[in-house]
Amino acid sequence: MQKRQSGAGAGGGSATPAAKRGRPLGSVNTNSAAATAAAAAAANAADSVAPPSLLGPSLHVHYAFADQNNKRIVLALQSGLKSELTWALNTLTLLSFKEKDEVRKDATPLAKIPGLLDALLQVIDDWRDIALPRVLVKTPRVRLLGANSAVTGFGNEYEALNSDNPLPHPSTGSGSSNKETSVLKCANKLRPRAWSYEEDGLFNLDEEGRAEKQLCAVAASNILRNFSNMPDNEVIMAQHRHCLETIFQCLEDYVTEDEELVTNALETVVNLALLLELQIFSSPSKPSFIKMTEKRAVQALMGMLGSAVKAWHSGAAELIGRLIINPENDALLLPFASQIYKRLVDIISLPPTDAQAAAVGALYNLAGVSMDCRLKLASERWAIDRLLKVIKTPHPTQEVCRKAATILENLVLEPQNKPHLLPYENAFAEMLFGDSRYSDIFARILYELTSRPSNKVASACGIWGM
Repeated sequence: MQKRQSGAGAGGGSATPAAKRGRPLGSVNTNSAAATAAAAAAANAADSVAPPSLLGPSLHVHYAFADQNNKRIVLALQSGLKSELTWALNTLTLLSFKEKDEVRKDATPLAKIPGLLDALLQVIDDWRDIALPRVLVKTPRVRLLGANSAVTGFGNEYEALNSDNPLPHPSTGSGSSNKETSVLKCANKLRPRAWSYEEDGLFNLDEEGRAEKQLCAVAASNILRNFSNMPDNEVIMAQHRHCLETIFQCLEDYVTEDEELVTNALETVVNLALLLELQIFSSPSKPSFIKMTEKRAVQALMGMLGSAVKAWHSGAAELIGRLIINPENDALLLPFASQIYKRLVDIISLPPTDAQAAAVGALYNLAGVSMDCRLKLASERWAIDRLLKVIKTPHPTQEVCRKAATILENLVLEPQNKPHLLPYENAFAEMLFGDSRYSDIFARILYELTSRPSNKVASACGIWGM
């Protein structure tokens, strides 16, 4: 891996190759030095043909770098050493970076590096293990005055005669005080001291060490997000239970978790949503690491929809819209349908943004699932008003407006929805004659709304089907 600039490359062939990142200066052997020199020569050759419009520094990664260093990358992630972990995360960031519309042949897929996914997830799990305090202080319980004691009047609660600690340590009662004291002593003996590191290069549990662990977890989540953009990795990641459990746990703890980490987790699962089946959380064939359930996963999505961070609304709505396409997820999402509709309708009322487009897309998919979905959506307050508003505003993307009109067409197909739609007959007529792009949809809406009246009110109002 060499760093090249637009003006470099004049005399790089004779330069001594630098030591690898994260290694001492003298740890480069002859073979690796020769390989590095070859990579430097290739980088210099690429500099000579670089376009003059390329401004600023850029990075050149040799095409065989991942194949030659795949074991070292995984071992560096598992080592727990700052230098090795930093080198591995930086390397994987370069190897995995790829724009969505970019066609790159040198982007390394996850499948080429065995054990890499578990190693990256371990980095995130290590941070989550120390992110929240797990030692809870028990509140003192009500004591019985004078129980089984002739000295203190407070039973064996204080152990005033035998305790070396001048501060009192209350327990739960006179009968169980000795047992709980022995349990606490055993727990103190078995408590690991793995985090009280004093060696150089290891993470500590002070504020600086926690901040470093947090940065490593964010970098690992960024790499997972990059990997999820590659088609070669989608099947592997969507069927990896540990990966999905870690992602949904980050979404579940969005209130206290790092914001960038949650954003990366949300974008990752959105990329995998078309291949994701929520039943994987109850599959007996795949071992569980975090005990995530289908209900908790859906509740995490609902929390993201109602979060205060508006940037998450778009991803959460798009994720629900993609999950509902899979028939295996219907039974798990439909119990929350009323909450989903209410929140998506609220997002539609926002100004034309990506979140509004994602909410319309999710409602479009939900309206095509079943009759029950169409009935609940039509009865949702303000749903029809706000769908019409999306078309009248209009949204900058024509496809979003057409989806909103198609949702109304799906709703009118159910006879039970006609009482909800008849008050908007004049608005449908205005759209029919006012906008030719959607006139075919609104013509069908008016025909279905009035051609087969189900009651006297409909027959009195309906004229478009005659």
